[in-house]
Amino acid sequence: MKPFTYLRPDSPAEAVAAFAGRPGAQYLAGGTNLVDLMKLGVATPEVLIDVGRLPMDHIDATPEGGLLIGANVRNSDLAAHPVVRSRYTALSQALLAGASGQLRNTATTGGNLLQRTRCTYFQDVAKPCNKRAPGTGCPARDGVHRDLAVLGHSEHCVATHPSDMAVALAALDAAVHVQGVAGERRLPVRDLHRLPGEHPESDTVLSPGELITAVELPPRPAGERTAYRKARDRASYAFALVSVAAVLDVHDGTVRGAALAFGGLAHRPWRAAEAEAALAGAPATRESFVRAADTALDGALPLRDNGFKVPLARNLAVAVLTGLATGAQDGEGPS
Repeated sequence: MKPFTYLRPDSPAEAVAAFAGRPGAQYLAGGTNLVDLMKLGVATPEVLIDVGRLPMDHIDATPEGGLLIGANVRNSDLAAHPVVRSRYTALSQALLAGASGQLRNTATTGGNLLQRTRCTYFQDVAKPCNKRAPGTGCPARDGVHRDLAVLGHSEHCVATHPSDMAVALAALDAAVHVQGVAGERRLPVRDLHRLPGEHPESDTVLSPGELITAVELPPRPAGERTAYRKARDRASYAFALVSVAAVLDVHDGTVRGAALAFGGLAHRPWRAAEAEAALAGAPATRESFVRAADTALDGALPLRDNGFKVPLARNLAVAVLTGLATGAQDGEGPS
């Protein structure tokens, strides 16, 4: 590990100012991803700005009836929060599906959103990778890509975003609160992450030095159900091959509203707007859910070895939506 300067600011504003004055700086919170990347030589910050002790570790009700979650709230605390478990079930399920209990006790809400891809080419500094070293190529396209993207990828990158939590937040219409040298702003989680395009080195739309300070969950209507499910190679401690976060509001057998987001398929959590539009006003039946899932995946471009992800995503989405429509526990339903 290369030497670096360590700073511990006392406020978000001080952290942002410290970053602005020091090229090569990076923020450190829980460190569950960044420290691993430093050990691998993938991340080589000259300055580490420790924001993990800043007073951003509270979960508060908003005046509108939602929740404001500080960026330093630990994943385990967020998953166990009674309001999250009862009204934002998909979020609790997504957090519990990620990593181990020990990691959830350390990982933060803000850090979870900003974790980097687990593509093996990105993590190996002996191999070329456009995300790590722009212009060197994307050997994953013709190499090992079984776990990688089938939606929204480019010739420059086929990496996927690894966060379970981000997929649930995208489906729940959450927003992030951000502070930077230009001031504070708020943006939807579904707009936070980028598709790779010609610049896969940029994971998000955040400007250098912008710091996530909180995540806001909007109020949810009564009667709405949410769920998250994850398909992976082993029962625990594995990233998603495919995951689905769904929100469903059904009245008298008709879908009044729906939200659907996929993980494991793209460079960012994939919000399926076309599928949601197809579901609005449709009968809450398996047939409707199949049509919506097919619509969501219509533009998939699988590579040589990951075409299985398309039917897997379709079946998982149909199972989750059917489970929510029938009231089955945790969104379980026949596939």
